[in-house]
Amino acid sequence: MTAQPSAASIPIGVTVNGVEHEFDVPLTVRELLERLDLPCRGVALAVDGALFPKGRWDEPVGRGWQIEVLTAVQGG
Repeated sequence: MTAQPSAASIPIGVTVNGVEHEFDVPLTVRELLERLDLPCRGVALAVDGALFPKGRWDEPVGRGWQIEVLTAVQGG
């Protein structure tokens, strides 16, 4: 009988700012930003089109998430 891979061994695929990424280990949202050299300050996140509050950034990233890192732009 062939062993099934554990959930931890299945790569986690996410899209960040339109670019697909795959990770072999679970990451929190904050760790994902750090791993991709994206800022953790002065930004907002949208996950699957909905605002993702900073209070939830220590939660694990979900497979297939579509993440947009949004920065404020000054001007009019």
